[in-house]
Amino acid sequence: MHTIGFRHWARALGVLLLGGAGALPALAAAAPFPAADDSVSVRHPHRRPVFQLDIRNSIINHRLVTIPGLKLGVEWRGRLRTGLGVYLLSNGIPSRQPIPSELPAATSSELRLRYVAAYGEYVVLGNPRWEIATQLQLGVGKTYARYALPDGAVIRSPKKVIWLAEPSLTGQMRVYRWLALGAGAGWRQPMFVNKFTERELNGPVFYGRVKLSLGDVYKVMRGRQRLFTQQGLRRADW
Repeated sequence: MHTIGFRHWARALGVLLLGGAGALPALAAAAPFPAADDSVSVRHPHRRPVFQLDIRNSIINHRLVTIPGLKLGVEWRGRLRTGLGVYLLSNGIPSRQPIPSELPAATSSELRLRYVAAYGEYVVLGNPRWEIATQLQLGVGKTYARYALPDGAVIRSPKKVIWLAEPSLTGQMRVYRWLALGAGAGWRQPMFVNKFTERELNGPVFYGRVKLSLGDVYKVMRGRQRLFTQQGLRRADW
């Protein structure tokens, strides 16, 4: 191994000495190290901020509901990501919880949910183009019921604190250096709530996401790299 390394550098030095300044591009091509501004390696040595649009879907009370969210986090060495997200239930869903006895019998109810979550994600398999990762979200928020009375009046129940745990498995593919698309699936488990709320809100979760690498977006805006470049994403670049 040492002999191969010595021959490599000796050949590069010979090219530089014989070719003068014109040999510098050849030396750069021969160097075994990646470009300093390459930010797509799975084991990138620096931290970088990431922004995600996280659209989570779930089946609650036999209905498909959407829970949109926004995430802001930090990626560590291309393997570990941590950050915070904000989520809210985009539309109410029919609730199976008992209607309070003081309300008319024809009253209908909907369940509402809003929460914030801290997340951790670890890449278990991948390369600069695609990856598979495990993710765990721990959230806390509030849930309440919205009652629609027969006369058109609306009453809300008192808000209750709810804790949520959401383990999942996710896949992602980079379209460009600064843009990645992904999807995942997991399970939502409410904690420290009554049995009715737990029964309604626990269940499968599946989601799609759009991720922006803010450092690469900044480089594009400053003109330091092309907008639709595939540099570093092709197999030949690895």
